Amino acid sequence: MKGGTGPLTGIKVVELGGIGPVPFACTLLANLGATVVRIERDAPNGLPKGYERLGIRNRIFVTLDLKQPEELAIARTLILGADAVVEGFRPGVAERLGLGPEDMRAENPSLVYVRVTGWGQTGPYASMAGHDINYIGLSGVLATIGADEPVPPLNLVGDYAGGALYGVVGLLAALIARQESGVGDTIDAAMVDGSSALIAPIRDLANVGLWSAKRSSNLLDGGAPFYRTYETADGGYMAVGALEPKFFAALLAGLGLDPSDIPDRDDPANWPELHALFGDVFLTRTRDQWTEVFEGADACTTPVLTMGEAAGHPHAKERGSFLETDAGLI
Repeated sequence: MKGGTGPLTGIKVVELGGIGPVPFACTLLANLGATVVRIERDAPNGLPKGYERLGIRNRIFVTLDLKQPEELAIARTLILGADAVVEGFRPGVAERLGLGPEDMRAENPSLVYVRVTGWGQTGPYASMAGHDINYIGLSGVLATIGADEPVPPLNLVGDYAGGALYGVVGLLAALIARQESGVGDTIDAAMVDGSSALIAPIRDLANVGLWSAKRSSNLLDGGAPFYRTYETADGGYMAVGALEPKFFAALLAGLGLDPSDIPDRDDPANWPELHALFGDVFLTRTRDQWTEVFEGADACTTPVLTMGEAAGHPHAKERGSFLETDAGLI
C-alpha cells in the first residue's frame, strides 16, 4: 500500500470518489503519511478528460461499481479494514448502499467516518445540489467580497477551507479521541458551516460597528488605501498591506512621499484621496521596479505574482513550496 512517512503513517483511509474537497482532504492525509485507497467508478459526466485525477496523488486506485453487489462487497471489506472513510455523497446515499456510518461501525466500532458536503447532513437544503459559490453565498461570505457586485474567490473558501480542511481537522481530532475510547466518530463537515466559521472575525468587527455591509469600503476588503492592490506601469500589480503605522511609514518612504503631506489615514473620508495618490505613484514604475524598491523593507508591499511566477520566486524555491510532478508544479 502506498502510505508514506509522516505522523499518519499506519493510518488507513478509504476515499469514496468525488471531486473537489474530498480528494483534497485525502491528499492532505496522504501527504501526512496515511495510506489512502480511492474507490471510484468513472470520470464524472461533463468534466474534461483527466479532470477527475487533477490533484489526486499518492493513492491506491480501486475501480468499483457500487451498484454491483459483488463490487459493493469489496468496498465494504476495504472500509471495515480502515481507520477512516471520507465521502461526499448527498445525505442518504451511503446508507442506501449499506456503507453509512452506523452500518460500518456496527462491525468496525473504531472507524472514523468523515462526511464532506456542501449543506451538511441535515437542514432544508441538505439534499439540494450546490457548489462553492452557493455555500459561501448562504453563509454570508460572498456578500463581503468584490466591489459593485459579489465576486467568488475561486472555490477556495467553501470547498477547500470550509469543507476539506474542517473535515481533516475533525478526522484528526476523532483519531486522537479514539486512542482513549477505542471508539470512532462521525464528522459532518459542511462547507456552509465551515465558511460561516471562517468569517467569524469579520462578524466580530461588524458586531462592534467596525464593518460596513458596503463592499470595498472596509479595512480588509480593498476599501482602505493601505490594504489593497495597485496597478503598475507595465500592467502588473503590487499588493499593499501596510496596516500598522510603522509599516505605513515604510510604505510612504518607498513611494517617496512626505508624511506631512498625507491626510489622516484613519479617517475613511480621506481614503479616496489617498487611493488616488498611491495609484498615481505606483503607475510611475513597473512591478519589478517597485519590487526592488520594497525588497527587504517592512512596508508589507510585495508583487502580485501569477501562478507560474510564484513557483519560480526565490522564497518559494528555498522553502520547497512547490513540487515538480508529471502533471506539472503543484
